[in-house]
Amino acid sequence: MAKRIFRSFVLITFITLASCFVLFLGVLYNYFGRQLTGELKNQVAYIVQGVTNDGISYFDHLENTDSRITWIDSDGTVLYDNEADINSMENHADREEFMKAQEKGTGISTRYSSTLSEKTIYYARKMDDGTVIRVSNTQHTVWVLTFGMMQPLSAVILFVIILSAVFASGMSKRIIKPINEIDLENPENNEIYEELSPLLTKINNLYKQISRQISEAEKKQQEFSMITENMREGLIITDRKTNVLSYNSSALKFFDIDEDIKNKSVLTLNRNETFRKAVDRARKGQHDNQILALNDRYYQIITNAVYHDEEVSGIIIVILDITEKEKLDILRREFTSNVSHELKTPLTGILGTSEIIMDGIVKPEDIPKFAKNINDESGRLITLIDDILQLSQLDENLIPDEKETVDLYEISKKVITHLKNEARQKNISVELFGEHVKIIGISRILEEMVYNLCDNAIKYNKINGKMSVSVTGDCEKIELTVADTGIGIPQAHKDRVFERFYRVDKSRSKEIGGTGLGLSIVKHAAIYHGAAISLDSMLDVGTTIKIRWMK
Repeated sequence: MAKRIFRSFVLITFITLASCFVLFLGVLYNYFGRQLTGELKNQVAYIVQGVTNDGISYFDHLENTDSRITWIDSDGTVLYDNEADINSMENHADREEFMKAQEKGTGISTRYSSTLSEKTIYYARKMDDGTVIRVSNTQHTVWVLTFGMMQPLSAVILFVIILSAVFASGMSKRIIKPINEIDLENPENNEIYEELSPLLTKINNLYKQISRQISEAEKKQQEFSMITENMREGLIITDRKTNVLSYNSSALKFFDIDEDIKNKSVLTLNRNETFRKAVDRARKGQHDNQILALNDRYYQIITNAVYHDEEVSGIIIVILDITEKEKLDILRREFTSNVSHELKTPLTGILGTSEIIMDGIVKPEDIPKFAKNINDESGRLITLIDDILQLSQLDENLIPDEKETVDLYEISKKVITHLKNEARQKNISVELFGEHVKIIGISRILEEMVYNLCDNAIKYNKINGKMSVSVTGDCEKIELTVADTGIGIPQAHKDRVFERFYRVDKSRSKEIGGTGLGLSIVKHAAIYHGAAISLDSMLDVGTTIKIRWMK
């Protein structure tokens, strides 16, 4: 037994040492591989910049490098190579790194040479003109590195084996000594090696094993409870009679329950037919997915049967809060309905007027009036379509214009000049305060944003009212403020005035005009430019809207 222990110690030491060496060598090899790949990426970046600036003449001044540099045309033709004659080189269109670069912008590949015991790493990057810069370098394989370290490694292994043999010899003697000194008459009193004791010791060990298994089961149960309690989704597990076996607090929160529901029927949580249907289908072994409306929120109820011996033994119920998704769907449907209505109204006017003219019912002297009606409705239709397209571009961040330095004060001044006639018709005094403040943005969008704010401040103002525009800025923030002394916005409507097509007083929408998208464009334009928007309004007092950029 002593010899077996001795051999085991030595063998374990050798295996551990060999494993550590292999692991260390692999980590080291991968590390240098990543280093080499990083260097290739940096080289490619510098070369791309140089070729972009100087063209092929950049390579004339390129210093000697250990890496191989190749410039490949978009069709795979080699335009330059620092190690070979490009006229004798074959087309590179089928090279893995080239194809990846053409598809994704960058590409990397590795090719091994069994004869040279090395691997070559290729890194390629696609330029703006479609050509590809590729840089490659070689790295010795693991076997070459291992062979190079064989001599010092052998010395280390030999030393460790000798050292482990010395320790193993002493350790095996110390292990065997207590066994030789065991009192065979009272083996149950043995406090050193209980596993060598007779039946009572085995029973004692079995008891400890059972206790350990129970402890592990409790630990797993605690881990399961901790995971489920931290889930945002509700989870309920029942038996085949729908009695609750386990649940998490999220499930109780969804159903607004604050008492223990274990061993109660899950059907008592909610008697909605949608919920009952989902549970009943799971009891029959069918997967089900239902949407439940509860307390002004929407929940997705997913039920699955649990099988044991091909029979349903329980049900798993997962509850997901999908309120935001459902509300977005509702808004999308409302938007579609509103767009259809808003488009149909001018089209109906145009169609009706044109039919009257076609039928010859209109008197010659009335034709200009009907033509003006067609023109007005067409203009309204074009304005509506333009606003919808602009909103769509803002939503998708697809604005074609480039951002530039824009003077908010000058934009506000320009907008006020355009709206002087509208203000004069209602005898509204207009004032511009502040200073020249510059931001980075799209002039056209910012002008539209200011225009919509000022246009609303005039449309919804009172006769002989006032409108003021203020542009201020300091080291912390920039603010654009548009205030009026108009009719104001009721408290119940403040949170919705920035929605598409939302109007506070729909009965006045045709009288006042507009598409109902002005403030929605303002909101999305502010978001697009990284600004926050706030609204303060009182009925019959006026409205103040602020756009704020934080520096």
